[in-house]
Amino acid sequence: MDIRNICLLGHGGSGKTSLVESMLYITGAIDRLGKTADGNTVCDYDSEETKRQISISLAMAPVTYQGVKINVLDAPGNFDFAGEMQSGLRAAEVGVLVCASKDGLSVGAERGWKYLQSQKKPCIVYISKEDEENANFSTTLEALRENLSKSIAPVVAPIWDENKRTIGIIDVLNKKAYKMPDDKKGKRVEIPIPESKVHVVDELYDQLMEAVAETTEENMEKFFSGEPFTKEEIHNGLKVGMREGTIAPVLCGSAFTGLGTEMLLQTIVDLVPSPAEMPAEIATDEAGENEVEVAHDPNGPTAAIVFKTISDQYGKYSLVKVVSGKITSDMTLYNTSTGKAEKLGRLYTIRGKKTEEVKEIACGDIGAIAKMDRLKTGDTLCDPKKVVKLAAVKFAEPCYSRAIAPKTRGQDEKVGTGLIRLNEEDPTFTVVNNAETHQVVVSGAGDIQIDVLVSKLKSRFGVEAELDTPRVAYREKIRKKVRKQGRHKKQTGGSGQFGDVHIVFEPQEESEDMIFAEEVFGGSVPKNFFPAVEKGLREACAHGVLAGYPVVFLKATLVDGSYHPVDSSEIAFKTAAQLAYKAALPEASPVLLEPIGELKVTIPDSYMGDIIGDLNKRRGRVMGMTPTGDGDQIVEAEVPMAEMMTYAIDLRSMSQSRGSFTFHFVRYEECPPAAQEKAIAEAKALAEAE
Repeated sequence: MDIRNICLLGHGGSGKTSLVESMLYITGAIDRLGKTADGNTVCDYDSEETKRQISISLAMAPVTYQGVKINVLDAPGNFDFAGEMQSGLRAAEVGVLVCASKDGLSVGAERGWKYLQSQKKPCIVYISKEDEENANFSTTLEALRENLSKSIAPVVAPIWDENKRTIGIIDVLNKKAYKMPDDKKGKRVEIPIPESKVHVVDELYDQLMEAVAETTEENMEKFFSGEPFTKEEIHNGLKVGMREGTIAPVLCGSAFTGLGTEMLLQTIVDLVPSPAEMPAEIATDEAGENEVEVAHDPNGPTAAIVFKTISDQYGKYSLVKVVSGKITSDMTLYNTSTGKAEKLGRLYTIRGKKTEEVKEIACGDIGAIAKMDRLKTGDTLCDPKKVVKLAAVKFAEPCYSRAIAPKTRGQDEKVGTGLIRLNEEDPTFTVVNNAETHQVVVSGAGDIQIDVLVSKLKSRFGVEAELDTPRVAYREKIRKKVRKQGRHKKQTGGSGQFGDVHIVFEPQEESEDMIFAEEVFGGSVPKNFFPAVEKGLREACAHGVLAGYPVVFLKATLVDGSYHPVDSSEIAFKTAAQLAYKAALPEASPVLLEPIGELKVTIPDSYMGDIIGDLNKRRGRVMGMTPTGDGDQIVEAEVPMAEMMTYAIDLRSMSQSRGSFTFHFVRYEECPPAAQEKAIAEAKALAEAE
C-alpha cells in the first residue's frame, strides 16, 4: 500500500480543520463541506470543540488520492494543546504548516516551524484563506522567508483580479493555471496563464531549479552546464531537498472554494516521502541501553508506537503507527513499557468520530486498536522475538497549576476517577494529591486546557468541579535557643496522669527533620519515656506557631524533668513535651520559610527588558543569561513559588506567546516581612473558613 502521513499544524484559526474538510470533499470522502462555525466538521466533533469553535484534540481523517492513502492528522493550534501537535508529528513523516494569508507570520507558525526543525521533519507550507479580503500571498511569503528560512520555495503563484482577490493559481513546476468552477463544486478547471504572470512564473521556476541543483553534485554540474533537468530529475531533486530539509515547498489556496486543495494533494503524493523512503527509526533494546535500528520493512518483525489515546463514552481507542511489519486483530504482541504480552482486539481506521473495522494495519500505516485498557500513549508494541522500544513523545512540562475540588461534598472520588480517564487521552497534564496542603492540584499548559478538563468532567462524568489557587507549602523555623518546661498533671479520682519535662529548643542546619537528643542526669525522666517525648514533639512539629505550617531545622534536647512512680505514663510525657513546645516556640524568634524555585525562561532577545522587569516585581534574582544561537535567550533566575502562580499566562501576554519556561523547587528561604505577614493572614483566614 502506498501511504503518506502528514500532520497539519499552525496558529489557531489559520484554517487547518477547514483544509481537511476541503481534502475530504475534493476526494469524495464527504458530500458536503462542514464549517467550524457551524460545528459540523469531521475533525472537530467533540462537544467542547463545537462549543468553543477551536480544535482541542488531535483528529485523524484519511483520504485517498490517485490511489495513495493520505493519513491527515489535524492538530490544534491553541498553545494549551501543543502536546497534541507533538503526538501527531510522532506519527507523521511531514508537517504541513498552515498560515492564514492575511495574518502574515503568526506565532503558531513560528513555533510549528521550530518544532519541525528540532524533530528534523520535512515541511510543506500552505498559505490559506486566499479568498478572503486583505489576503496577501506575497507579504506572507516574504515574512516566512525572512523570519523562518530561505529554504521556503513557492511552487505556486496566485492569480488576482482587479480587487486583489485570488481567483486562480498557477502550478509553477508544470506551468499550468487553474481556477475553480463558478459553482465551487467539482474539479478544478485549467485556464491560460495570464500574460502579466508569465515572468513571475519563469522567475519562480528558475529559483526551484536552483534548489534542485543544490540537492546533488550531478544536478549541480548539469545546472551550471546549462542543460535542463528532466521531469524525473526535478521530481527526485525536490523529494531529496524536502527530506533533507533544504526545500520547503509553498502552496496556497482556499478551503472554502477548494482552490489549491487538489494541488496540495498532488504535491503530497508527488513530493512527500512515504514511510518506506524515510530513514530507519532509532530505537533502544528492552533495557534501554543499546540503540537499535528499526527499518520500515513490511516483512520485518512487528514494531508499532501508540501515539495517541482516545477515550470516550463508546470506549477506548489506542492510535498506533506501524513502523515495521504489520498488525492484525487477535495478534499477541509484547508491550515494552509494561513487560507484558497484549492480545490485540479489533482494529479500526478512524475518520473524525467515525470508525471502520479493518483486518490489518500495514507497515507505515496509522490505525486504532479498540478496548486495550492497559495500553498507554508512548507504549511500544513489538514482536516478542525482537523486543525494541521506540521513542515516545517528550511532552513539555506542565507549567500552570490549579487546585481542583468537587462543588458538592463527597464527590472527590468521582473527580479523581474522571481525571484519571481524561489523563489517558491527554498525558500532557498531571494530577497530584498534595497531602500537605490538602488539595488536589492539576497542572497543564494553560488556563484553557484546565478549563476544558473541568467542562469534560461535567459532560462525561457528571461531576461539577471548581478551581482555586494552589496553596503554597510554607515552612517555619526558629532563630533563638529557648528552654521551657512542660508539665502535665491530671487527677481524676482514680489513677492520675503526670509528666514533667524540661526541653531546650534551638535551630540547626543538619537536617530538615527535627533532631531529638537527651541529656538527662540522675534518672529524673526514666528512659522508657524518651520515645513518648520524641513522639509528642514530632507530632507538634507538624504545626508551627506562626501560621500552622510544619517546623523544620529544629533540635530539641530533653535536659530534665520529673515523674511519678504511679501516675506517670507515655501519654502524660507526650502531652508534657507538646506543652513545652507550645511555650517555647513563640519566644524562639520564629520565622516563615518560603519555597524558592529555579526558573529558566526561553524568550526572543526583543522581550528581554520586559521579562527582567517582571522578574524583579516577583522578587526574583536573575542568575544569568545564555544565548541559544537562534535569536533566543535563556534567562535563569530564582523566584519564590508564591509569585509564580499566574506566570504561564503572564509570560504569554508579555512575549506574545513566544516565551516558554521551566520551574523547579530548589530550597526554602526566609520570607521577607511583608510577604510573611501576607502569608500568615491568608493562613489564618483559611483556618477560620474551615
